[in-house]
Amino acid sequence: MTEKNLKQTLIDARTKKNYTHEQVAALASYNGKRISRQFYGMIENGDRRPSVEVAKSIAKVLDIEWTIFFEPTGNQTLRNEQVI
Repeated sequence: MTEKNLKQTLIDARTKKNYTHEQVAALASYNGKRISRQFYGMIENGDRRPSVEVAKSIAKVLDIEWTIFFEPTGNQTLRNEQVI
């Protein structure tokens, strides 16, 4: 999945549920932790990669497959990381 497709998938899923960034962030809490609206926005824009826990939580809220966040071209951050 390309970065554009990931972004569009997240936008489409969010708008289908009539959720704002703030609502997704609030609903995507995990282990008693809440993600910020800003962080969700960065994930949606492809500027940040979520942890597995956050990806699963967001996916549950939006009814999407959590693994889309980790496909090789699904996120700009992934392409910029170096494996050491």
